Amino acid sequence: QVQLVESGGGLVQAGGSLRLSCAAPGRTFGSMGWFRQAPGKEREFVATISWSGGSTYSADSVKGRFTISRDNAKNTVYLQMNSLKSEDTAVYYCAARGSIRRTTVMAEYDYWGQGTQVTVSS
Repeated sequence: QVQLVESGGGLVQAGGSLRLSCAAPGRTFGSMGWFRQAPGKEREFVATISWSGGSTYSADSVKGRFTISRDNAKNTVYLQMNSLKSEDTAVYYCAARGSIRRTTVMAEYDYWGQGTQVTVSS
């Protein structure tokens, strides 16, 4: 069974930074993405990256603050989150699929991690 293992979540003050990691032991996926789900809200797109890492796209709400990247040698994708706001509080999920093209569409991802909690205190 394919596993995506997220780490790096936690509690941080507004204006602070966190870096999330998502590892896929023994396997390199095509495109990958990050989504998040706040309490009482639907899961939403955050950022996506192509297989090569040469193409990325982020939601307007995080542009200029969050950066997605990947290291295929380590089978790992990262989400660097800076200038965090209280509205960034959510469970963050890593997603992966076989296609090398990045996508913002949740239904197009085949594999999901268990999620990691990010809490931003104001």
